[in-house]
Amino acid sequence: MVVLGNPPYSGHSANTGEWISNLLRGNDTQTGQKTGNYFEVDGQPLGEKNPKWLNDDYVKFIRFAQWRIEQTGYGILAFISNHGYLDNPTFRGMRQNLMQTFDDIYIFDLHGNSKKKERCPDGSEDKNVFDIQQGVAIGIFIKRTSSKNVPATVRHADLWGKRELFEKANDENKIVGGKYHWLANKDIVTTTWKNLKTQHPYYLFVPTDSNLTNEYDNLWKIVNCMPEGNMGITSGEDDKLVAFTENELKLRFNSTKYVHSVCYRPFDNRFLWYQPEALARARYNFMQHLLQKDNLALVTLRRPRNNLIGNFFVVNCITDKCIISSLDNAQVLPLYIYPEEHTNTLFDDDNSTHAHDGRKPNLSPKFIEDFAARLKMKFIPDGKGDRKKTFGPEDIFSYMYAVFHSPTYRSRYAEFLKMDFPRLPLTSNPELFRKLCSLGDELVSLHLMEKHGKKITGYPITGDSSVDAVRYTEPQCETRGRVWINATQYFDGVPKEVWEFHVGGYQVCAKWLKDRKGRKLTYDDLTHYQQIVSALSETIHLMENIDAAITASGGWPIS
Repeated sequence: MVVLGNPPYSGHSANTGEWISNLLRGNDTQTGQKTGNYFEVDGQPLGEKNPKWLNDDYVKFIRFAQWRIEQTGYGILAFISNHGYLDNPTFRGMRQNLMQTFDDIYIFDLHGNSKKKERCPDGSEDKNVFDIQQGVAIGIFIKRTSSKNVPATVRHADLWGKRELFEKANDENKIVGGKYHWLANKDIVTTTWKNLKTQHPYYLFVPTDSNLTNEYDNLWKIVNCMPEGNMGITSGEDDKLVAFTENELKLRFNSTKYVHSVCYRPFDNRFLWYQPEALARARYNFMQHLLQKDNLALVTLRRPRNNLIGNFFVVNCITDKCIISSLDNAQVLPLYIYPEEHTNTLFDDDNSTHAHDGRKPNLSPKFIEDFAARLKMKFIPDGKGDRKKTFGPEDIFSYMYAVFHSPTYRSRYAEFLKMDFPRLPLTSNPELFRKLCSLGDELVSLHLMEKHGKKITGYPITGDSSVDAVRYTEPQCETRGRVWINATQYFDGVPKEVWEFHVGGYQVCAKWLKDRKGRKLTYDDLTHYQQIVSALSETIHLMENIDAAITASGGWPIS
């Protein structure tokens, strides 16, 4: 029995038959038997809030082919399909189930995912073998008649580059390489495969460092530390409902009743017409906690398609879903949860008088218990402790914000940060805890623009300050780095590392200006941009200090 092909990929599946839908969940209604369940892993439900990708058409075709081979007792499944199932945590039950059915699995990842902006390991261009954005992989699954009751051996290989590479020979194009050429001249025997150590909890079909896998798996997943969280808001009509100034919205709607500050992009707070009925997804019940005058929230991503690892930011007001990525919905994790009687404040003229009484830290009891035992300190439920005998929610927030900005943390766990929510290592060293809390305090203040770094830039040329074409010229001799906003005007003294600094998927210094193309920068805008440059310069310095503090205390892992 051989099942092969190129099944369709569609998250909004057109194949909604009862039999295949039940089969995905382990119920074969044709035979009345229990079978492999893609919605379970290790015998337990996945626990995914939105497992819709398991209903994609290509997943259903794989499940059908697997079932058909199981009925025969042996055979080969060979598909070229969407490669999302190789490492997405939502598919971990599917991967485990495939390993339980088959004896040998060959995964040939052809990459080419323009949605994730995939590039070759050497930084060169990577192209898809098809005219699509979604990356693809060839999966070959083999089941023998004399199967042993052990999981499949999983082998993996990568293919990067362009479709075809040409050279001129006698005035004619001659193929010399590329994906098509490679595929036409290789087979399963002549391909160099890497055996994977595929194991709990993710059963990944991509290479990972097994030693780091165990280490990372023992860290605290951030959504288990801070259990209450949700995606940012979706206005559905940003051009209408979001404005750069409060006055723009006031004139647009002839009222200020629903005007609130919104964390729109990194270092870019704007104003939002936050009338729940007007927004596509207001997430009103959740965002109430950030309508308070005194709250913080960590913003991160679960599985960033930007393929970057610096997906962390801090906010203190209503937050847009694209705050740190245009490709992914941000997960917003507030530090405090306010009681219901304090959250119904949308229509108040001033909610600053609401007391802190009754608010609770958004920290799980088990997490607090673990951290307190390590530090041998008492946890207080609000504010900050003295960091010697006591620690509070805001100390924990500063600590985690510092850890997530460690360059070594980001590089050490890079592959894991691309696959799921970040995990937090805890320390048992009180002195290191105090240092990281202090460094985290500074980062939080800088990123909320409550504190400003030393001014390092100038704006020397007069003009109308209109943003026409944003570009950067690197330092040369005595000329410092310049960020140009038009043909004649520029910000002077911008270091290259600051210009290139990313928060999530955004290159901050470029993004802030490009979003204002066609506008004339006011004096406040010019000052704010210079403060962004200073904040990022100081951030880079603080990140180095975070690494130095961890190294001085013994290095990674920091427990």
